[in-house]
Amino acid sequence: MGSATAQALAASIQTLAGAKDVSLDTAQELLSAARAVSESSQLSGALADPSASAVARQNVVVAVFGAFSANAQAVLKTAVAERWSNADELVDGIEELAIRAAAIAEPGTDIEGELFSFSRVIAANPELELALGSRVGGGEAKNALVERLLAESSAGPATTLIITSLVRQPRGRRVRRLLSRAMSVVSSQGGRVLATVHTASDLSDAQRARLSDSLSRRYNTPVSLNVVIDPEVVGGLRVQIADDVIDGSISARLADLRQKLAG
Repeated sequence: MGSATAQALAASIQTLAGAKDVSLDTAQELLSAARAVSESSQLSGALADPSASAVARQNVVVAVFGAFSANAQAVLKTAVAERWSNADELVDGIEELAIRAAAIAEPGTDIEGELFSFSRVIAANPELELALGSRVGGGEAKNALVERLLAESSAGPATTLIITSLVRQPRGRRVRRLLSRAMSVVSSQGGRVLATVHTASDLSDAQRARLSDSLSRRYNTPVSLNVVIDPEVVGGLRVQIADDVIDGSISARLADLRQKLAG
């Protein structure tokens, strides 16, 4: 993410945070806007054109998305008034704002956990991930498949909206990467960071609480956990937070020992 994009996104997030009565309809409108901008080079060019004035770009928002709610229009106007590194990052930014809006609209829902559960279903079925990420097949057919899968789980409306929208418009990105990014955005909106924990056997509630507390102290911010049962870990834990990896697994120690012996 370029510095221009980071500043533009921060300003847009601030507008979203100041909005009242943000609902799932707001999130839906922002996701629709992201899809429309992504699908039209003419529209994306007009909204991300650095040579056009901010007012001109905002007028395009009114012309194209004038039927949207006041909240969605306000966020979009702020977004297009800012300078983004490129049009693709503008689309990414609108998409992130939509995910944040969904999290704001459903504050008591475990969206992160529901997204993680769906990602594990995808991870366990490579053919399913291929089908959802393929350019072959329309968005409606993919949405129908996702909705059938979600109907078997306890996913709430916010999670369902996020997943179906991302799958419908992957823009060349792998489904699990999309879900991982969405989880990180939801965590950030809640003032947390997300840790993915690989372990050979499941952790008890007490172990999860201790690990979360320990990581929260280390990173000086609340940390939420997603636990992956991974037999290759052998023992101990491997924890990843963003680009940081803390590998205390026995398999890592054995690999390190083998390297030292071979060297």
